[in-house]
Amino acid sequence: MNKKSFFQFILFGLFVFISFVSCDKDYNEIGADIVGDDHFGFQKYTGAFIKSYNQKLGPIASNNLAVNPLGFYDNPAFGTTQANFVTQVELSVSNPIFNNVDDNNYDVLPTVLDSVVLEIPYYSTIKQVEQVEVNGVQERRTTYELDSIYGVEGSKFKLSVYQSNYYLRNLDPNVSLAETQLFYTDKDAEIDNNKIPVLLNDLPTSDPRNADGHENSQFYFDKREHKTTVPNETAGQPDVVTRSKPSMRLHLRNDVFNAAIINAPSGQLADNNVFKNFFRGIYFKTESLGNPGNMATLNFKDGKITLYYNEDKKTTPTTGDPTYERINKTYVLNLNGNTVSLLNNTNENVDYTNASNNPSQEAAQLFLKGGQGSISVIDIFGPDANNNGIADEIEVIKANGWLINEANLTFYVDRLAMSDTRSIEPNRIFLYDLNNKKMVVDYILDGTSNGINPKFNKSTFGGILEKENVAGGRGVKYKIRITNHVRSLINRDSTNVRLGLSITENINNVGFSKLKTANTTTNSAPAMSVMSPLGTILYGSSPLVPDDKRLKLEIYYTKPD
Repeated sequence: MNKKSFFQFILFGLFVFISFVSCDKDYNEIGADIVGDDHFGFQKYTGAFIKSYNQKLGPIASNNLAVNPLGFYDNPAFGTTQANFVTQVELSVSNPIFNNVDDNNYDVLPTVLDSVVLEIPYYSTIKQVEQVEVNGVQERRTTYELDSIYGVEGSKFKLSVYQSNYYLRNLDPNVSLAETQLFYTDKDAEIDNNKIPVLLNDLPTSDPRNADGHENSQFYFDKREHKTTVPNETAGQPDVVTRSKPSMRLHLRNDVFNAAIINAPSGQLADNNVFKNFFRGIYFKTESLGNPGNMATLNFKDGKITLYYNEDKKTTPTTGDPTYERINKTYVLNLNGNTVSLLNNTNENVDYTNASNNPSQEAAQLFLKGGQGSISVIDIFGPDANNNGIADEIEVIKANGWLINEANLTFYVDRLAMSDTRSIEPNRIFLYDLNNKKMVVDYILDGTSNGINPKFNKSTFGGILEKENVAGGRGVKYKIRITNHVRSLINRDSTNVRLGLSITENINNVGFSKLKTANTTTNSAPAMSVMSPLGTILYGSSPLVPDDKRLKLEIYYTKPD
């Protein structure tokens, strides 16, 4: 390369670098990374126009969510939520072969089904591991704490598991099978009416495995580990003990699965498309026992139904008669395929009902509730009197040449309304572009991560509950940073969209679920809010709210010299 070309290359590189910095200036101005309560040298503006409203959602699409609630949750701030669930079931291996058709494959008995066990793991963390002596043998025992359990610990409800006869199809025939079929949270009555009325988890309390009714009539989320003891095949050796983490473990009816799987009609186990129309799914139905109840969010897709059976293993020697050995086997059905979360809200708090059903009234309290719940709507910077597409307040800021260093929305918890310990506060809320059903730019640009708990990723964007600094402290506020959103309105003349606010189960997923019936505000809500039964009450923007708790847009800025 000659000297001229070399210097041209250097100059071109500098030009590209300077151009990049100029183009990026609006999103990365001086002071952009200064976050916190110390804003030395900045001026603070809290007089920006802001109004907030409540919006109830009604039935919302709840099919194929990542996690689903099950049980009862009594939240005095909102009411009682009942969560049922239905899921398809899939074959782990297509067209399984059992020794129950050709009598040449077994000696005396064909395949015999011993038991059928449904198991769905709970979210849990290990609290203690210790060595204990049981019958003279040292064993390791693990103590767990359950996560994502809401309500009064140990509170019971009736749990019934049925075979569903409602087909959860993949595609919607009303749009020429071109879109995914949506199922909504209010589908429970129809699913219930289409169940096969044979209780699958009907183990009586006379059976030692269900002595306290924990598998059906007195169900509760048990935090104890499971212990299974199997006799050792080696004479004189201690029994083999297997321990596993806490889970829902139910014994299901042998006769139903013997007919559906072991002795299934010809061709019905050929593949999962055929099987899911033959055996249409499992329906989990909860019923109150008159107590506050308990609710868990579960990943049902981690669950399985295991068939334990025995049959002959045939060995044919080159000479002489065949020999048969009776062996134990298992076959697994996975809880995969289409699912629907089924929700019912009752005994609603009158304040919640009145506020969330009046979306045109500026709110003193913002009611955020997951599931078939409610969101809040926020408008900032006010009207555009001259109809030029830019809010009047933004034009004043532009004319003054403010350099925006930071902008936040701080939502204070109404601690009196949320004072009941049964009102469990969500760890996070989520702010989004309501008009276009997408993230705001501050969410997109935030690359912060938390390797221990990914639900706390994007901590600069925020929305994380800040609590009292005492043991068991309650929530005080949530802060959401919208610095780049405000900059884009001022410097790039971006459209001043309405903002939506919801709770979120997981900040990393920003999909949206469709409302069954659109309202005047929106036709969808974040899918992550549908998964959670929790809710919170925040102070809104109404002048009725004390100034130190009122929702404000806080802008820190510097003026040009």
